[in-house]
Amino acid sequence: MENMLSHWKKAGVFAFLILFSLQTWFVYQHYKGSGLSRVPNPQRGEGSILSRAQDANLSALVRSLPAAQSAVPVANLPVTDVLKLYPALEKGMRTPFDLWRYYGKGSSTFSSPILPMRFEQWLEFHEKQKPQLMKDVRAYMGGRFDFSGKVLTHQWMSGGRKPVMAGPIARLPEEIPTFEDLAAMSPETIRAKDIFPYKPLAHPLQTTAHMLFPDSWTAAHPEHKRIDVDMDFPDAYLPEFPPPLFLTTHKELGDISGGQEITFRNYFEIFDGLLTGEQMEGLKELLRPSPTTWFNQTTHRLTLAPSDGVACLDCHTNGHTNGAIELGPDSRPNMARLRVDTPTLRGNYNLLQLSSKRSIRSLDHFSEVEEYFDGDPGMQQAIGPRAVKREVSNRMADFNAIIDYPPAPKLSPLMKLIPSLASEQELRGEKLFHGKAPNAPSATTVPPLSMTTSTTSVSSGFTSGDQKAQSKPSLCAASRIPLPTSMMAERPHSMIQSNFSISSSNSTSIEQKKMIWLPFSSVYNF
Repeated sequence: MENMLSHWKKAGVFAFLILFSLQTWFVYQHYKGSGLSRVPNPQRGEGSILSRAQDANLSALVRSLPAAQSAVPVANLPVTDVLKLYPALEKGMRTPFDLWRYYGKGSSTFSSPILPMRFEQWLEFHEKQKPQLMKDVRAYMGGRFDFSGKVLTHQWMSGGRKPVMAGPIARLPEEIPTFEDLAAMSPETIRAKDIFPYKPLAHPLQTTAHMLFPDSWTAAHPEHKRIDVDMDFPDAYLPEFPPPLFLTTHKELGDISGGQEITFRNYFEIFDGLLTGEQMEGLKELLRPSPTTWFNQTTHRLTLAPSDGVACLDCHTNGHTNGAIELGPDSRPNMARLRVDTPTLRGNYNLLQLSSKRSIRSLDHFSEVEEYFDGDPGMQQAIGPRAVKREVSNRMADFNAIIDYPPAPKLSPLMKLIPSLASEQELRGEKLFHGKAPNAPSATTVPPLSMTTSTTSVSSGFTSGDQKAQSKPSLCAASRIPLPTSMMAERPHSMIQSNFSISSSNSTSIEQKKMIWLPFSSVYNF
């Protein structure tokens, strides 16, 4: 009897172990490869994201092509008929290059610090995807912009080490030979034919997005080299690295940086004795790296090795910009966010309010509220927030407020041209600007500046000598926005002055003119 009971007990324990194992196996299979597990599943986990990524690779270029034309004019169609719903994608998967054609909700407002696979598989996944992705990205960018490599003769950026490029310019469709032909078309026709050349740029990989540094920066800071994507703009078209730094409080010293990148290791030696204690504290905070969504010490990162994170002046190098891109903090979540270029901090003392769809009132306010965790407080708690308090961001603003524009080589401290350095054309332009030239209108009645089709310079709308302003300005005048502050700061002031004066020569071709003026309204998304 006792032996029988013993056998039943053993059988019961054995049956319980079998049932427990089966239940554990079913639960394991259910969660394996999902966002709640780090264990890959060849069918549902790594296999699914790889197969879907491959499908995205094959259709990415198709999705980036103009949509098929409808018999009904686009302007008369409901927005949901013109746009497509955002695709359902996981972290790391390719996104369409033409995200402006999409609408709707993302998968969720909230993100997660957990990768869809183990980190070693994450590395392998991007190692396979990145080469083809970058090949497609460069083909797409080359199809939209003319990266000719041409430079403006004798024009250098403010540090004097890098030439100012001519362009890039947006490419027109083959059926539109010139920008003048495009300007002659009505807005309704341009929209119906989908031929507007200045469509928005998306991040090359919007599912991860985040900060994307130029090649010049990653060469000096390999810890910020991404495993998933590289910068899509040629380095020649981005600001010089490192840029010079000018201070409103020490104009006599010129470039404070001495041609070197200002870092956490050398800032004290450079600035001790030049700044107030409050400004020094602010500069220190601007140089202090902190974890971000994808640059941190955890496995939720886009770098090969863990990193300290990113500092404010990693993108705003030396108080200017290195051309890094990011997604704007205005719209959430990732798929709906807009790509933005890093603006310069030069002349921040003269800014009243940043242009933003949120209530961002100043750069110190931005420093206080934007933690670069894609607007998700849960990510901050998981990775480690910087938590900048108002008193700290105010010190950061104290330093921001004294970053100056580069000095104009031909202007005196009274902002007048130095006659021995200025050309006759520039001096006449100055007289015209102040309304003191013969037969010139007064300064209060000078019409707004506009680009004409006859000369590479900017005309003020009145006749001077043998030059006559055209009655119909080209598309350059009709569509371009003011030159971004960061780009104007890169151009020597002598060049800006000469471009905004009256030219008596028509020798510069229309193509050269377009190379100079057209890119800024689309490429830099200001």
